Amino acid sequence: MCRNITELRGLEPAANDTEIEAAARQYVRKVSGITHPTVRTSDAFERAVREIAHITEHLLEDLPERRQPPKTVPPLRRPEVQARIAAREAAKAAS
Repeated sequence: MCRNITELRGLEPAANDTEIEAAARQYVRKVSGITHPTVRTSDAFERAVREIAHITEHLLEDLPERRQPPKTVPPLRRPEVQARIAAREAAKAAS
């Protein structure tokens, strides 16, 4: 489970839809205590992710520019995470 929610404001280039959705998913996991939605919880979980991602987009658009970039690189921009994602996608494609 995540300890900190990823900061998206002030990124260069700006946060993309994938990063916003990942942060929304991270938030919903933290708040709900659900890391792997079941058939019973999936609809509510995914609806919350969509709504939070939508609100996050508006928030980032409405806030003034940040004076300093975030202190850490978001996970989806880290090379080791990108490598894990690529390996996972390749494994899916091979099956």
